[in-house]
Amino acid sequence: MAKIAEYKKRNVEDLAKLIRDYSVIGLVNMSDLPAPQLQAMRAELRGKIQIFMSKKRLMKIAIGAVKNEKKGIENFEKYFEGMPALIISNESPFKLSRILQKSKTSAPAKAGQIAPNDILVKKGPTPFAPGPIISELSMAGLKVGVENGKVAVKEDCIIVNKGEKIKPKVAEVLTRLDIKPMQVGLGLIAAYEKGIIYERAVLEIDEKQFKDKLGIAARNAFNLAFDITYITKGNVNLLLAKAFNDAKALGISQAILEKGIINYLLSKAEAERLSLSSITRF
Repeated sequence: MAKIAEYKKRNVEDLAKLIRDYSVIGLVNMSDLPAPQLQAMRAELRGKIQIFMSKKRLMKIAIGAVKNEKKGIENFEKYFEGMPALIISNESPFKLSRILQKSKTSAPAKAGQIAPNDILVKKGPTPFAPGPIISELSMAGLKVGVENGKVAVKEDCIIVNKGEKIKPKVAEVLTRLDIKPMQVGLGLIAAYEKGIIYERAVLEIDEKQFKDKLGIAARNAFNLAFDITYITKGNVNLLLAKAFNDAKALGISQAILEKGIINYLLSKAEAERLSLSSITRF
């Protein structure tokens, strides 16, 4: 049997200790992250999270070493893709995902990349003088002309649709126009916390959309509880006020002599008497 190198043993032991000591383990793919961006991200996130990179096999051994202490963590291995790295943190998986999303930076497009969103070139002047650039921009699908001695894009144009591959000529034109449609950074593939593995689709939620939906759900729940007279801490005062007003309206309409409305009934009767008297005198 081949002897295992000491540095590999230490590597596994260090990672196993981190997994034991921290509550959240995230998984990212380092494949498309250039070294300069990685260094910048490490500097920016220092103190918030730890990024642990090693060979897949060593990371899997470390995870296996703690599976009896971290329920279900062995299932984490199936999410490994590309060049996996582990993010070690005590932040919640959702906060960790937001931290990584906010740390991303804009980058130029490269031929063959998939557009993450529709890539829009807005109408307006460019810094280019008339010349071969006109045909280059036209070949990329832009409508161009000359305005005030400069080449100008005549109308807004979605040059690449979301999910499409970026063609070489389009990538070149976007770079020349200084349009950086790509996001460079790390995104969580999955995150483990207390026996639960959260996948990317769950972690990368639209916060505004989620808050809006939560607000709508809260309003609908409140209205339903109020309509069916389901008493809760949040609606009890309104239900009591409604019950009081309904009882008062019923008592007045039926002329029920009750302490709470008798003065109102007497005033109403007096007003009706005076009205009747004025009609009789006429």
